[in-house]
Amino acid sequence: MAERLRCVVERITYQNAENGYSVIKCAAKGYNDLVTVVGNMAEVHIGSVLSLTGSWRIDSKYGRQFSIESYEETLPATVYGIEKYLGSGLVKGIGPKFAKRIVSTFRADTAKRELYEETGATDYTLKRICVYSVTAPDNFSGQETFGMLYLVEIRSFEKELHSEIEKIIISDHLVNDWTYPLIQPKLIEEARRRGFT
Repeated sequence: MAERLRCVVERITYQNAENGYSVIKCAAKGYNDLVTVVGNMAEVHIGSVLSLTGSWRIDSKYGRQFSIESYEETLPATVYGIEKYLGSGLVKGIGPKFAKRIVSTFRADTAKRELYEETGATDYTLKRICVYSVTAPDNFSGQETFGMLYLVEIRSFEKELHSEIEKIIISDHLVNDWTYPLIQPKLIEEARRRGFT
């Protein structure tokens, strides 16, 4: 039975230019070590984000490998994947160090902009908690999507509300009417588990 694996290409160990047969090392969710992937993947580059279909096998010489039947290159969906893609050399003038700076700046600036647009916060402390993922069959064709969870201590808001803000409610307890009731309570639970309250 075919299995699916989503991964980011870290290293190309071998690639045959004539037939496309490749041996690559990938970072995959749920695996601490790099995963060895083998099969015909002529157009794969370091930093590529792949959605693979295939099966696990044990090679007597090289050990456990994921042998592909088919693959699809997708856009990076994680901060890590974007950094690897940008730093892979595919984008002229951007190497690994510059890619790291771009992603770091983008991540912080995006969180600050969203916080301001959604709440009107002007003075605050922003603490990153963790990356999270969501899979929903009715969203992004069932593909896994990712976000960053933050804890924010807001000290002051804009004096007037703008177009994205209907009202601001300050409460000593959590609300019951969530925008995403299947996700938000789980994120709060994870924040507490990590010592953020």
